[in-house]
Amino acid sequence: MASFNRVVLLGNVTRDPELRYISSGTAVTDIGLAVNDRRKNAAGEWVEETTFVDVTLWGRTAEVAGEYVTKGSPILIEGRLKLDTWEKDGKKNSKLRVVGERMQLLGSRSGEGGKSPGKPRVAAGRGGSPAENFDQSPSYDESDAGPPQGADDDIPF
Repeated sequence: MASFNRVVLLGNVTRDPELRYISSGTAVTDIGLAVNDRRKNAAGEWVEETTFVDVTLWGRTAEVAGEYVTKGSPILIEGRLKLDTWEKDGKKNSKLRVVGERMQLLGSRSGEGGKSPGKPRVAAGRGGSPAENFDQSPSYDESDAGPPQGADDDIPF
């Protein structure tokens, strides 16, 4: 039977990332992500629910997070679930976390992008392994809005 392990999360960072390097020289950082959900309960009242998710970033993606991400930063993470298991004092423990393979910075609440005001938004970890590829996406320009040249206006959707 086939399986599929993909996670896409959009939320706010709960703590400043602490960048470190493992013995091979690969960068790694762990961040917390708060993901909010708003739904109606059985009584018809709106309820806010926050889920806290631990995310591990590797390679250049971890370095970008260490440079641009701060507590409260809104980010989008794409990755996969990983179950960590360990034994401590004879008790078996487990924790489900996300290994982030792609990160998109969405800008801060003040409208700036990360720690350095005026910097372009950054996407990290596109393609192959999490340690590969880093690119800087251009900022949104209102002149880019609207359908592309030559778009058919008769399309019903």
